Amino acid sequence: MAYFEKFPLYAYDISDTNNYTLITDILRRVNLKGNVRANTLVFDQYVVRDGEQPDTVAAKYYDNPELHWIIVTVNNITSRYDWPLDQVALSQYVNDKYSNPDGIHHYEINATSGDTTNKLIVSSDTDGATAITNYEYEENENDKKRRIRLLDRAYVTKFIDDFRTLIKR
Repeated sequence: MAYFEKFPLYAYDISDTNNYTLITDILRRVNLKGNVRANTLVFDQYVVRDGEQPDTVAAKYYDNPELHWIIVTVNNITSRYDWPLDQVALSQYVNDKYSNPDGIHHYEINATSGDTTNKLIVSSDTDGATAITNYEYEENENDKKRRIRLLDRAYVTKFIDDFRTLIKR
């Protein structure tokens, strides 16, 4: 069953002529309950490899590429830019967004207390500051999107049943 087949239909008069067409309510959304989202026991962590798409991850993990919508829903992915871009698409995105991809986006240093793997954005005259280019910034942001959660296989049937119930409300 395809993802949008689960969504309700409604009558819409496209040209205001009293001729109604049934259309799928694609704007309908279902969100995970807070207690489910916080429950790490029902999720596995996964790192998206370069070029992987939700359907290829679903095929690998669930043995069914049509369950890509579960991955998208669980990770609250609402646009193609919420999913990690492959290197070619990332380069194109950066070139379209910035007049100078190699220009300085900001400067940063390593945190010196707490989690020292964190980076702090600082002014250019800060001792030890490293210049981060526009491309490096976007590449780092893209890499953060690579860590996703996959609903444990044991909960898929229940998730689908609950989704069908909630989407029709």
